[in-house]
Amino acid sequence: MMIPFYKMHGLGNDFVVMDERTERFGLTPARIAALSDRHRGIGCDQFVVLRPACRAGADVFVRFFNADGSESGACGNASRCVADLLRQQGGGASSVLQTQAGLLAARIDAPGEVTVDMGPPALGWRDVPLACEIDTLHLPIDGDPAAASMGNPHVTFFMTDLPDPHEAGPALERHPLFPERANVGFARIMSRGALRLRVWERGSGLTLACGSGACATVVNAVRRGLVDRTCRVDMDGGSLTITWRAADDHVLMTGPAVTSFVGTVDLDGYPS
Repeated sequence: MMIPFYKMHGLGNDFVVMDERTERFGLTPARIAALSDRHRGIGCDQFVVLRPACRAGADVFVRFFNADGSESGACGNASRCVADLLRQQGGGASSVLQTQAGLLAARIDAPGEVTVDMGPPALGWRDVPLACEIDTLHLPIDGDPAAASMGNPHVTFFMTDLPDPHEAGPALERHPLFPERANVGFARIMSRGALRLRVWERGSGLTLACGSGACATVVNAVRRGLVDRTCRVDMDGGSLTITWRAADDHVLMTGPAVTSFVGTVDLDGYPS
């Protein structure tokens, strides 16, 4: 069964997007993991599935999967890519994405440049979630990290020298304090308006950029008084602008969305 797909990326954080709005393709976790494999599949950091929206006001229901086939509630870079894909398919300058984390409003600032309202961060220990009641601004882990959820759990370490995320990331992702695992950010403050970030993503490993991680890092940095509410986040793949709006607590993320190519794949060659 030959199925079309879109290969897209935001700052090198890359995605396979499949459109199930008219037909289901049997995309099980095992099949998604196989398709996400860079050696035997198409290859991607996250896999994105489009479904018909089932909430009033939404244009599309978007499901995000990590490269290991596990589902994630949110993905900032992929949200920008989906909004730009809708534009390419004849949509307008604005769209609303239904996700497991809620409705996300997106605005096309220019072709390939998108702002997504990621909503308010969740800062309570149950909402991240953490395994027990703890101050999310100071976790009892070496390095004194902070935690926040942007629809998926993030833990942020503020450091003067950024480590290789491959060394600490795998163990921290599965730390007992994180019952649903966590995305692990290593951040260095450069100024009141800029920071450097590398993220080890749960289920995917080190990526060139992480949109929700950039949002969570700015939120945690603002909570600690380290940066202003609008901040540039420099990652391996490029930069995003993040604004944590004081008026309504919403986090806005602005950055690029690129379609690398469009192709087809024979799903019969992958496990169901």
